[in-house]
Amino acid sequence: MAGLKTGHYKNKAKKKQIPRFARDDNSSALFRNLFVFVKEITMLDLKGNKITYFGHSTFGLTTPGGQFAMIDPFVMSNPRCPENLKKLARLDAIFITHCHTDHIGDLLPLAKQFKPKVVATFETYLWLESKKTGAECLPGNKGGSQKVGDFEVTMTNAFHSNSIEDNGERIYGGEAGGFIVRLPGGVTLYHAGDTNVFGDMKLIGEIHKPDIALLPIGDVFTMGPREAAFATRLLGVKHVIPMHYATFPILTGTPEGFRAETKDIAGLTIHAIKPGETLG
Repeated sequence: MAGLKTGHYKNKAKKKQIPRFARDDNSSALFRNLFVFVKEITMLDLKGNKITYFGHSTFGLTTPGGQFAMIDPFVMSNPRCPENLKKLARLDAIFITHCHTDHIGDLLPLAKQFKPKVVATFETYLWLESKKTGAECLPGNKGGSQKVGDFEVTMTNAFHSNSIEDNGERIYGGEAGGFIVRLPGGVTLYHAGDTNVFGDMKLIGEIHKPDIALLPIGDVFTMGPREAAFATRLLGVKHVIPMHYATFPILTGTPEGFRAETKDIAGLTIHAIKPGETLG
């Protein structure tokens, strides 16, 4: 054996061809990470619906058929609302999460002008009916669903207070809530209202499977960025619009803080749209 040359042991089998990028460990890892990243991204397809941010917690929802609904009508008196949005051309429905002035500041004049369908918790409904606006008031409560034109809404829980300022008096408005809004094309939106994070957000995610969540991040009167990050995890959503921040100096939470708190959530897209901007 001592006289044998090392060449006698040469493997005559054909070598397996390996793609060039796979022979470089760094390149291979890069491609694997890129594949995982692309796979985790969930694109937001609103199916022709549009979400317009009026500032604070006020949003306009426009369907492909042209119907327009508003969540929490704080418009003309909203310091964050752009001037070009303060004159509405149409208003088919209003969904009220609760009755603090920074959420229904313009409810009565808009209800009188457009005579929309208004969904609110029962106590708020009674108060609004007493104002004789001509709007069609639709009472509801947590867990209940109803069809309102192109929209189907379900009222959800929220942890917050609720009262109505009426000519110097404070009137009980029922409990604060949030809304699941189902839009044409199968798009589901969750507006959390003013709230802290709560464990049953996991149930909201499992039952309703929202495509996008509108979450308060301003702190002090609602949850801040850290709690909103936990809410995002509980809901299991991949798209979030931050709201209820920057309207007043006391609201200290920011989209940047929210991004920092959610950097570990794979595939999450934060749509920090500015007042006057529209998704869809």
